[in-house]
Amino acid sequence: MDWLAQSSGPVFTEDNRINLYYLNELYGNIGKYVSRKIREDFNIDASISSGIWGGTYLITDKCGKSKRRIWRLYSIFNLPQNTPLDQHKNLEKLVSLVCDAFVGAFRPYDMAMELKMWGGKLPFTNKVKPNTTLHMEDNNKRVNWMRAFFVWNHVPWEESVLYDTVRLTKELKTSLDFDRGPVVKDPQELKFLMQDVIITYRTLEKACSPDYIEHAAPIIDELTQHFMMGLSDPDKIRELYMMTFNNRLVYGFEEALAGPYADAGLDIHKVEDWPPEKINWVPPILKEKLIPPIQNLFAQFRENLGKSA
Repeated sequence: MDWLAQSSGPVFTEDNRINLYYLNELYGNIGKYVSRKIREDFNIDASISSGIWGGTYLITDKCGKSKRRIWRLYSIFNLPQNTPLDQHKNLEKLVSLVCDAFVGAFRPYDMAMELKMWGGKLPFTNKVKPNTTLHMEDNNKRVNWMRAFFVWNHVPWEESVLYDTVRLTKELKTSLDFDRGPVVKDPQELKFLMQDVIITYRTLEKACSPDYIEHAAPIIDELTQHFMMGLSDPDKIRELYMMTFNNRLVYGFEEALAGPYADAGLDIHKVEDWPPEKINWVPPILKEKLIPPIQNLFAQFRENLGKSA
């Protein structure tokens, strides 16, 4: 089979780390590959963009190599609306092609990806056109799993990542709402919660107020340092969660997002009720502030990889 969905360099390094530049490139090429295949095989014209979800590229070395081993892979696929993909049977064809592409793309890294589930819904997703999920596991255990999120409305990958911070902020708020009080969760859940806090902060930082950055940056730095050292002690995880909770970090995310979306008549607290045409929509002021840092980061990865070749 002709697996065109590859990256220009190795995704996995010899020490089992992941190069996030090449992984993002791989996901992007899978989107292009599936767009072509679904047109050739099923006569469905649907341009698809894709890339990393979760912001792991924000914590890497200068060439995009992860600083710790990554066990969970996430990607996001952006699908056009008002095409045959709106029909469930055609969406199934798309998912089948994506699964085949993942299997083929990761096989060179001695991974055996197998579909376990698809069709789940993300929390606080659009009620009319919900985000659906795809879950695959690696039978060879090089990673634990790979999850893909399918989001309606075709936009560049960077825009979909920014849009998802609205939904993710609302999800984080369920565990960080100061008025409701702290939650009781398994330490591992709290650990991944705080990882999402770090990633959301780094993604939205250029849109945050100076006062909030002055307050939040030292806390984010401390959380990051603990993650880099290997955060496994349950008591320490709970302590850091309470630090995150008591410093009300999630409210700064809301502050950065609320105004620009409100100017367009959209309430970030009701993202699941937005009209479907506003899925993956990002206000121009946020795009101007937040997309260049992402693009510049990947440009730096590419430049540094070229120098080290």
